[in-house]
Amino acid sequence: MSTFLSVIFWLSLFIVCYSYVGYGLLLYFVIRVKRLLHGHSQHGDPSFVPPVTFLVAAYNEEDFIAEKIKNSLAMDYPADKIRFIFVTDGSSDRTNEIIAQYPQVTLLYHPQRKGKMAAVNRAMEEVHTPFVVLSDANTLLNPGAVSLLMQHFADPATGVVAGEKKVMPTTGGAEAEGEGMYWKYESLLKKWDAELYSVMGAAGELIAIRTELYEHPEEDTILDDFMISFRINMKGYKVMYEPAAYAMETSSASLREEYKRKVRICAGGFQSMGRLLPLLNPFRYPKITWQYISHRILRWTLAPLSLLLAIISNAFLVIAQAGNIYIVTGIAQVCFYGAALIGYLLAKRQKKVKYFYIPFYFVFMNVAVYIGCIRYFRKRQSAVWERAQRSVAVQ
Repeated sequence: MSTFLSVIFWLSLFIVCYSYVGYGLLLYFVIRVKRLLHGHSQHGDPSFVPPVTFLVAAYNEEDFIAEKIKNSLAMDYPADKIRFIFVTDGSSDRTNEIIAQYPQVTLLYHPQRKGKMAAVNRAMEEVHTPFVVLSDANTLLNPGAVSLLMQHFADPATGVVAGEKKVMPTTGGAEAEGEGMYWKYESLLKKWDAELYSVMGAAGELIAIRTELYEHPEEDTILDDFMISFRINMKGYKVMYEPAAYAMETSSASLREEYKRKVRICAGGFQSMGRLLPLLNPFRYPKITWQYISHRILRWTLAPLSLLLAIISNAFLVIAQAGNIYIVTGIAQVCFYGAALIGYLLAKRQKKVKYFYIPFYFVFMNVAVYIGCIRYFRKRQSAVWERAQRSVAVQ
């Protein structure tokens, strides 16, 4: 029995470590070897300036939409080569009235609210340029974002280009610390993923697409950006990453808002895995499967389960007196979860202590996976999601 528990414990520990640290280290080693053999990857062509549509889906954004429009119109891109479309289906505040004040922007509106995916699918019927940039309504972009994204499409093998998400300094509490640290790590992994072959899912805050490759995802799709980019991957095209093109947004206004956001993402993860099952076949998608499983699948499935199995098996091994090593690992786990608990209590008081908040945010993300899984299988997570409350940016 002790041998079986030992296998469970060490396998669980390996899966957790590989999912969050090991994959990144192995990925870095692989791209170092690739650089030695083939040199550094070529960047895009700055002279490639094709016609493009800038598409924003908004819902009841009256407090921010004017700033979003001004930021969009200030893009450093030839005015005769960029068209702006804002789709606001279901909005019931002054969003449409504000957009109507800007003749440069095409407003698409339908009184029925079916969710972001339905709105984007409808708006894509009005896109007649070879490329389209999708951007969230609550983000601000740097002026050169569109130009930087477009230059990668000079390579005909590129189907999608993902920009970077940056969390702006805010007046909010500790949730900004956790979200910011998480996205810095994710951005590094995206950079390495793209250098090896392709980004494992683009962020919806800023994503550019080769229009002819766009497939209308199902209207109940929760993670639209994820599904769009991977379905283009499945057609044999790469998803590239451009960190110099970035979308800035504030962190969630509270832990409750961050919790809702994480649970929704995790529920969408389970939905996406079900719809992207062919990607698990390495014989069919040899360039994608390893990255996809290591970066995405494990974090939404085996890693959270392994955290639970590790502490349970460790406890039984200590009781069975299987060895001093299990006393040490048991104490280490208790200390880690104790630090996470302290981080949670401090976060509730809007205090930032990195050494406690990192363990808390790690546990927080994995708990969200369990809740998201339950929500998805109980069909309780709608694709039509209420607008998240964000913190106020520091002026």
